[in-house]
Amino acid sequence: MKCLPASKIQESNGVGVHDWHAEILAIRTFNRFLLDECRNIVSDGATSDVLRRRPDAGLPDGKKPFEINDDVKLHMYCSEAPCGDASMELTMAAQGDASPWQASVRGTSDPESQSEAHLPGRAYFSKLGIVRRKPARGDAPPTLSKSCSDKIALKQCTSLLSSLTSLFIDPTNAYIHSLVLPESQYSTTACRRAFSGDGRMRSMVGRGWPGDYSFKEFVTETTGLEFEFSKRTVKARSDKISPSNLATAWSRSGVEETILGGVIQGRKAFNLKGASRMSRRGMWEMARDVASSLDQRDLGTSEYLQSETYRDIKHGPLLAQRKQVKEDTRQMALTGWIENVGGSDFGIEGRGNH
Repeated sequence: MKCLPASKIQESNGVGVHDWHAEILAIRTFNRFLLDECRNIVSDGATSDVLRRRPDAGLPDGKKPFEINDDVKLHMYCSEAPCGDASMELTMAAQGDASPWQASVRGTSDPESQSEAHLPGRAYFSKLGIVRRKPARGDAPPTLSKSCSDKIALKQCTSLLSSLTSLFIDPTNAYIHSLVLPESQYSTTACRRAFSGDGRMRSMVGRGWPGDYSFKEFVTETTGLEFEFSKRTVKARSDKISPSNLATAWSRSGVEETILGGVIQGRKAFNLKGASRMSRRGMWEMARDVASSLDQRDLGTSEYLQSETYRDIKHGPLLAQRKQVKEDTRQMALTGWIENVGGSDFGIEGRGNH
């Protein structure tokens, strides 16, 4: 399933990555790379091919201290169609019987079963253009983690920047320019419906928000090249295959990690030593390092990141603009989005390995 069950979110304590599907882990790793670049610029005086320091940052208008260079375009490659709405036609075509799967039934009084009924995984093929949970086996523990299609669609409004990264970097140039899929994994109908201003995102066309946020639709493109280890490539040379429960992350800033169960492979679940650098805790620690290295004009961010809990940061005033973008998009375009609450009531007691 490669995401935490709803029952494990609270105990993850900022250590466990909640969703390590390839697309989402790649976005988190990109955000870690950006924070690493910010730290290198302010601490070591390094230059970056991706970011630049804004000379007018920190003035009363609240401009962020960094921005992505104007000549940088962000392209996202996925070796498989993102799970959720963008892959429904492919999922249906792969079935011997294309009849809609029914969601598992627990008990009508069970709040988790009620959430599943409104937020299906692969069930209910006839319902297209809706928000879905991560797909999983019928006997898998329930999760409220949204599909990759839904999360990528939301990024067209919030940009690729995560909450903590958005405290430092202007979002204007941080939007996906193109989403690239193998030809075998592309459905024109599905991608248009899932991502475009002609599909379920139509209510976002022309929208803008304070803080330089706006709806920026990416282009979906295809390639005839197949990833060396894609399902199709591996099947061509092996009779039996099974999906790996591992996820890997790499960045030019030095991230090299293997994730298992939301933590670094070989570590106990939710032990501090198992925290990925892309975990909430790891990202918060790096954000504090960046903020402490900035000059007095950005003192407010440094104080903000000393908040008692991660929840205080997520719901605090410096992230109010980004939060409004998410709320508007969920209410107007990605309707039916059920928030995956919990796992935010932790603090940073000491300095971790970040």
